[in-house]
Amino acid sequence: MGTLSTKASLYRFTALDAAAVAAYLTFTAYFTFAGESVERLMLQLFPEPATASYAVNALFYAGVGIFAVASAWRVMGRDLKILGTRPWFTLGMVPLAIVVMLILTALLVAAFGTAQSSENQLGIQGLLQQVPAWLMVPLLVLLGPFVEEYLFRHLLIGKLSRYLNIWICCVISVVVFASIHVVGREGLVLSALAPYLGMAVVLVAVYVWTGKNLMFSYFVHAAKNLMAVVLIYAIPSELLPS
Repeated sequence: MGTLSTKASLYRFTALDAAAVAAYLTFTAYFTFAGESVERLMLQLFPEPATASYAVNALFYAGVGIFAVASAWRVMGRDLKILGTRPWFTLGMVPLAIVVMLILTALLVAAFGTAQSSENQLGIQGLLQQVPAWLMVPLLVLLGPFVEEYLFRHLLIGKLSRYLNIWICCVISVVVFASIHVVGREGLVLSALAPYLGMAVVLVAVYVWTGKNLMFSYFVHAAKNLMAVVLIYAIPSELLPS
């Protein structure tokens, strides 16, 4: 009974969860509707537009990340201990999950037509061309993936499934994750959604398959982002889409 009670306590919504969600929504709304004022302020602090954009993103993820880590540290510790008992499983399944993600993404892109880069993707590519790797890797590989796995897997599946059917939670996670990366001036265009849908489906699958292991889905997400970062830095800027 003690073990069941402890496990249940890990998946109760807390004030820190509410603070993390509130911070995420507040930052998102503010940057969406007051983006120009934020940009002007950042340009006063940082003369280079790329540096200013980086500072906005770092502030956004750090602000949410503080609450996310404070809320999920017990789950993180438990999940790392579980993965530590099977290191070869983790080392083997993370790259396999990425391969499956790439294949699924390719199939979705083929099904939805010509791939279209979202504003989010183009913005990241622009930053990677102008901001050094030692600044981008912590943001895109360490901080960003953890915040997103905490929000879209741990909260929307791990905790929400106490109240809703887990498969409904999985669908919500996939749709919200993909949509939040695409919504912009281009709207919800299927060709732009395809890469994020493929990514979301695999991240949801590995999260549920490993018994709601937040750290495993985080490792898959971080590894995929690291691969993308390395490829973009390795490819000459003139060959990247403008």
